[in-house]
Amino acid sequence: MSSARLDVQPSCDDDYDPNSLTCAEARLRIAAHVKPLLAAESVPVRDALGRVLASPVVSRIDVPGHLNSAMDGYAIVATDLPAEGVRELTVIGSSFAGKPFYGTLVPGQAVRIMTGAVVPEGADTILLQELVEARGDRIRIDGRHQPRQHLRAIGEDIARGQTILTAGQRITPAELGLIASLGITELKVLRKPRVAFFSTGDELRSLGEPLGIGEIYDSNRYTLFGMLTRLGVEIADLGVVADDPDALQAAFVSASADADVVITSGGVSVGEADYTKEILSRLGEVKFWKVAMKPGRPLAFGDLGHALFFGLPGNPVSVMVTFYQFVQPALLQLMGTSASEYPVLRAHTTTLLKKRPGRVEYQRARLARDENGAYVVSATGDQGSGILSSMSNANCFIVLDMETGRVEAGSLVDVQPFFGIV
Repeated sequence: MSSARLDVQPSCDDDYDPNSLTCAEARLRIAAHVKPLLAAESVPVRDALGRVLASPVVSRIDVPGHLNSAMDGYAIVATDLPAEGVRELTVIGSSFAGKPFYGTLVPGQAVRIMTGAVVPEGADTILLQELVEARGDRIRIDGRHQPRQHLRAIGEDIARGQTILTAGQRITPAELGLIASLGITELKVLRKPRVAFFSTGDELRSLGEPLGIGEIYDSNRYTLFGMLTRLGVEIADLGVVADDPDALQAAFVSASADADVVITSGGVSVGEADYTKEILSRLGEVKFWKVAMKPGRPLAFGDLGHALFFGLPGNPVSVMVTFYQFVQPALLQLMGTSASEYPVLRAHTTTLLKKRPGRVEYQRARLARDENGAYVVSATGDQGSGILSSMSNANCFIVLDMETGRVEAGSLVDVQPFFGIV
């Protein structure tokens, strides 16, 4: 028997591959290569949810536009506040939100006023109704009040000419309400990125098709559809493409014709049927092929004509992990908004975490609080990259860095909650 060693390539079972980029370096290379879209369009305010502002929003009005009451109570003149004892005032009318009192107050008078209502001319103080004794058209007050209390000044929230939102901000429900409060009907936003995606593999079948021996339903296009839809991009699902060089080349050409980004799942490992490298070398340029992570080492990034290209692994969990860690930040950057780091919490793991040094691992887990209110986290069982239920059962990633090995139960670990990702 020969004692010679086999000349083999690093595999996904290896803990360290010197040809793999670190996750940090991969993110830096992607970020340096992505150029935000510049084309803009005007849309009605309600259609701007999730879009990115192409220009600042400047207020044309003061908010509030008038001196108004911050409380239900009575509007009076501050000079009527007694230094000691009790003073009696005459109530001469009421001011409601949208129905102001049009007269002018003088000392000795009061106006019943509701929250948000215009403060009558001459008044400069609001008395909280619970601290006033009311008797018909008369009220009695004492010295527990302060001059100019419970007033909302003109422009206290927003002043005319103030920049409220800057270019590059993504519109959330809070921004929609803020913009509506200024009376603005249309916004200038950056156009949506166009993203084309497809799956590769002779074993894949679309929903509704019967399964033969060794065939599986394609789940990756559905997770990609969900993740892309939640980001608010324009999507083109090109279906399943067979492991055939001509079919793959035609799909790449079609996908890159109108898209800003092309995403594939499968076809980027070292299998015999993986033609992606050869085709991309003719149609574009690949910046890197492997990242030192688990799951998701075979991750490709580069250019396909004028489009960005992401070649994701074929395993379902690997698709989701690599999308959230690399593709989603790149798409946000392309959309013109900041791709900030995902929030990370520290929590005690309640389960043993198996790992060997050499790559970053994203283990699926459940984050909760214990009886003392402290964060605890537990892995969702088998961490195989094909076990999609591990993602469905999870609400976070446990992030274990390259140097980390086996982690005992009770240890503190870094956690990425899904609420900061999706």
